[in-house]
Amino acid sequence: MSRAEQNTPFRCGRCGADVPASTDGHYRNHCPHCLWSRHVDVKPGDRSSDCESLMEPTGLVDKGGKGWQIVHRCTVCGQRQPNRVVREGASPDDLDLLLNLRWL
Repeated sequence: MSRAEQNTPFRCGRCGADVPASTDGHYRNHCPHCLWSRHVDVKPGDRSSDCESLMEPTGLVDKGGKGWQIVHRCTVCGQRQPNRVVREGASPDDLDLLLNLRWL
């Protein structure tokens, strides 16, 4: 699967917002409006998870070269996965919601 096929728009399973594909050169798998995600990846961008359950944003981490990342926890299987914060582009993440997450 090509990078373009993996970086596609989607409808948020939590709040129902239409989420555009990322325009900052990275994969987007969380909603910029509510920060929830769907468990679609085993490794970032591979879209190979069979779980596909909603993932709750539980906190923030600052990863050196990758910057801020939202830590999501799957509401069904419990897997935790960091996802890069989208700060630029057509639909950046809601800064107020980001700042309300706790630092891990």
